[in-house]
Amino acid sequence: MTIRSTLGHKYIKRFYLARFVSNLGNGMGPIALAFGILHLPHGSAKELGFVLGAQVVALLCMLPFGGVIADKYGRIRICAISDVIGGLVLLVQIFYFHLGHVPIAALLFSNIGFGLMWGLFWPSFSGVLPALLPEEKFQQGNAINQFVGNFAVISGTAVGGYLITAFGSTIALLIDALTFIFSGCLVFTFRKLTPAREETGASIRADMKEGWRVFISFRWIVVTVAGFSFLVMVWSGAQDVLGPVIALKHFAGAKSWAFVITLESAGYVVGSLLGIRIKIKYPMRFLTGISVTLTFYLLLLARPAPLFLLAFGAFLWGITLDLWGALWGTAFQRTIPREALSRASAFDGLGTLLLRPVGLAIAAPLAGLLGVSRTITIFAVISLVFILGMLGIPAVWQMQLPEALSENS
Repeated sequence: MTIRSTLGHKYIKRFYLARFVSNLGNGMGPIALAFGILHLPHGSAKELGFVLGAQVVALLCMLPFGGVIADKYGRIRICAISDVIGGLVLLVQIFYFHLGHVPIAALLFSNIGFGLMWGLFWPSFSGVLPALLPEEKFQQGNAINQFVGNFAVISGTAVGGYLITAFGSTIALLIDALTFIFSGCLVFTFRKLTPAREETGASIRADMKEGWRVFISFRWIVVTVAGFSFLVMVWSGAQDVLGPVIALKHFAGAKSWAFVITLESAGYVVGSLLGIRIKIKYPMRFLTGISVTLTFYLLLLARPAPLFLLAFGAFLWGITLDLWGALWGTAFQRTIPREALSRASAFDGLGTLLLRPVGLAIAAPLAGLLGVSRTITIFAVISLVFILGMLGIPAVWQMQLPEALSENS
C-alpha cells in the first residue's frame, strides 16, 4: 500500500490542506497566548493556568454532547462549523490585545467559547478520516494526517516565536484565529460525505448512554484513557504553565521556549513517519512503555537542563505523542462500531483531558509553595507511577489488533 494510493482518494488532499493550515495556527497560538498573558501588567502564571483551565473545563462539559451532535447532524459538518466559530470567538481577545488592555472577562469569553467549540470538534473529527478512506488505509491515513499537522505546527511555532519576539503576541494570535476559519470553510465543502443520521427518536440522554456503553465495553480503552489522563495532567501543568516561567527566568523567554516546542513538534514529524509504516502486534504495550520519555522530559525541565538537552527531551516526548496519535486512533477506529464512533470518541476525549485543568490549576500554586523544580520533579514521579501501573494491567499488556487487520495495515 503506497502513500500515493492513499492520497488518490477524493477529498483527502483537501482534508490534509485544511489540517496543515489549522495546525500552522496551532503552532503559534499557545505560545502567543502564554507570553501575551505573562506580559500583561496583571499577568502571571496563575492567571495563565486559570484561563487555560477554563478552556479545558468548557471542552469537557461539551464533549459528551459533542459526540451526540456529531453523530446526529453529520460529523464533517459539525467539524467544519466548530472550527469557524472557534476562530471567530478568538477574535474578541485579539481585539483587546491590540488595544493593550485585556480584561480577564475577554480572555475567559474567548477561551471558554473556543473550549466549547473544541468539545464539538474533537468527537466529530474522529469520524472524518474514516469517511474519506477505506479501513485498510486508516493507519497510513492517520499517520499522514499527523505528519502534515505536525510539520505545520513546527513551522507555526518557529514563525510564532519570531513574531512574538519582534511584534508581540497579537499578530500571532490573529493568524491562529484566521487559520481556524479558513480550515473550517474548506472542510465544509465535503460535508455531504457524512450526512445527518436518520431520526431514530432516541433522546440525547439515550444517545449519550449508548456511547458510554460502547466506550466502557472495552477494558483496554478504559484503563488506558484513565491512566493517560494523569500523564496529560502533569505534562500540561509542567509545560503549559511552568515551562514559559522557566524560559523567562533561565533562558531567553519566548524565543527559547519556542525552540523547545519546535523540537517537540519535530518529534511529532518523526513519529508520523514511523507511524506510516510501523507494525506493532501489541500497540498499547508499546505505547505505554515508550511513554517513559515524558518522565525523562519532566526531569530535564525540573533542573532545568541546558536548553539543547531540554529540547532533546521534548523531541523524544514528541515522537511518543505522535505514535500515540497514529496507533491509538487506528486501534480506536477499528474497534468501535462506526455508527457510535463520535459518541465513544467523546468519552475518549473526556477521559483523556479530564485531569488537564487540574494540572493547569495546581501547577502555579504548587510551584509557589514547593518551588518550580520540586513541583516538576513530583510531576515526573507521578508520570512514572502511572506508566508502570498501566503496564501492570493485563488488558493493556495483552491488547492486540486482529491479525487480519494488522496485515492489511
